[in-house]
Amino acid sequence: MAARLKVTQVKSKVSEKQNQRDTLRSLGLKRIGDTVVRPDDAQTRGYVKTVAHLVKVEEID
Repeated sequence: MAARLKVTQVKSKVSEKQNQRDTLRSLGLKRIGDTVVRPDDAQTRGYVKTVAHLVKVEEID
């Protein structure tokens, strides 16, 4: 089974740049505490790298 990433928003996007807000929305995160499970691929890793200071990431099987 392919690896997946559990991404949880832990900080507010209010004072962040517009591209970081858009990245959070692309991940499916709307508010603090939201969690999504995404496939572990290059696109998701890039999203996470852009907003690493706003999210917590866990690898799940």
